Amino acid sequence: MKFDPKIISFLRPELREKIFEKSTIMVFSKGDEILREEQFVKVLPIVLEGLVKVYSRFNDKELLLYYIEPSQSCVMSFYAALKNTPSKVFASVEEDSKILLIPVNYITKWIKEYPDFNELFYNQFNLRYLELLDTIGHILIDKMDKRLYEHLKKKSHLYANQTIKMSHSQIANELGTAREVITRVLKKLETEGKIVQNMGKIKIID
Repeated sequence: MKFDPKIISFLRPELREKIFEKSTIMVFSKGDEILREEQFVKVLPIVLEGLVKVYSRFNDKELLLYYIEPSQSCVMSFYAALKNTPSKVFASVEEDSKILLIPVNYITKWIKEYPDFNELFYNQFNLRYLELLDTIGHILIDKMDKRLYEHLKKKSHLYANQTIKMSHSQIANELGTAREVITRVLKKLETEGKIVQNMGKIKIID
């Protein structure tokens, strides 16, 4: 694989070269499932382009955990790979994505040899922890209309587009609530002039 110094530039050159020598870059289409619950993790992903959604399922409900953006990885996959335990989460591609796949059998060795590789995942753990605290805060304090509006703004930012295409059921799954609740709250937001709904699309009005 040809080494591109512009990719994962936050790692030292020697480690980047080793990663590119041993890893694979793959292109995934929107909707592709790249990890399932109870699946053993064989490769560790670093998103180079695009967006990946990590979520869990409880009975028939889906709960969003976090998104993996460019230059980020999946802390749940990292932990499962280190412990050689089955995955506790699902991961699917939200936008067409280019992903670097690192074979997990090199992880332990590189963590010991290259502190900056280890730091990458400490930073990821810290990022997800702060996101978790923020989510708990919203659940405990905010009403659903504020939670939903903030969620839509975040999706708009991730997609770099003020208009997002999502069903009411998809949004309900991500927020851990019922579709009927989302439909009602979206109507309220629309009445307040914060969003516009049209043909399955939602436009965020700043």
